[in-house]
Amino acid sequence: MVELDRASKWFGDVVAVSEVSFRLGPGVTALLGPNGAGKSTVLRLVCGLASPSQGEVRIFGGDPRADHRLYRRLGLVPQQQALFDAMTALRFVALTASLHGVTAPEAMAAEALCVVELDPGDGRGLETYSKGMRQRVKVAQALVHDPELLVLDEPLDGLDPRQRARLIGLFRRLGEEGRCVLVSSHVLDEVERWGSRVLVLAQGRLAAEGDFHAIRDLMEDRPRRIRLRTDRPQALGAELLGAGAVAGVTVTGPDAVVVDTVDGAAFRRMVAPAARAAGARLLELVPLDDDLESVFRYLVGR
Repeated sequence: MVELDRASKWFGDVVAVSEVSFRLGPGVTALLGPNGAGKSTVLRLVCGLASPSQGEVRIFGGDPRADHRLYRRLGLVPQQQALFDAMTALRFVALTASLHGVTAPEAMAAEALCVVELDPGDGRGLETYSKGMRQRVKVAQALVHDPELLVLDEPLDGLDPRQRARLIGLFRRLGEEGRCVLVSSHVLDEVERWGSRVLVLAQGRLAAEGDFHAIRDLMEDRPRRIRLRTDRPQALGAELLGAGAVAGVTVTGPDAVVVDTVDGAAFRRMVAPAARAAGARLLELVPLDDDLESVFRYLVGR
């Protein structure tokens, strides 16, 4: 449904995106990266709002810059907050529906607003809406024509926790229905809750892609922090240090020690022999950095 093949984009001497390649089908894919990593540029390439300086971008097998019929299959939530402020939410979303050739645009607009929990009968202009309400209006106009591909640039920005949870559930449901949902976000714990595929951009390049659990498991060279529960924490910590299995040890309680590993695979091989040598019972082993945020920090810092 979406394909980038060695796509690059530069503005003068500034390279925003460099040789990014990926393919997306149905489901939710999260696009992650620090500010300036190229996330918005990638989304603009996918939507046809920018042309690649090099490489190819295709959606549904076509060029979004050349085939405007593809826009009927695409819904976009831009990061920018600019709306037609004098319009009501219903009028604004109905206008989007009309531009997409939707039958009964006002009825479809009312339905889309209800999906994001906004009142279609609200007669106020959009200039009176809060940032979170404006975000939901943008989501409604992206959904009103029932697109197969949704491109969402920071759609959760400005929302309260309840509405964040509501939209996360909505995006997951759309992906499960067979739509392709590409969403950029900096809210890592919420991306983790989506259970989505992840694309990580760093300095304009694709640093990693796939399920973040699989990305984490492949990163054996990443230092890891692990809490061990044992009846002899000091003895076990000293044994692990002496064996060269860890770089640091902190005893955090009468039955707990936290270790910083250098090589995850080596630690797994050595922890059981070290426990035997220390005469310690190994009761529990809990990774303390097995989350998306730690993986993300490591990838963008390499």
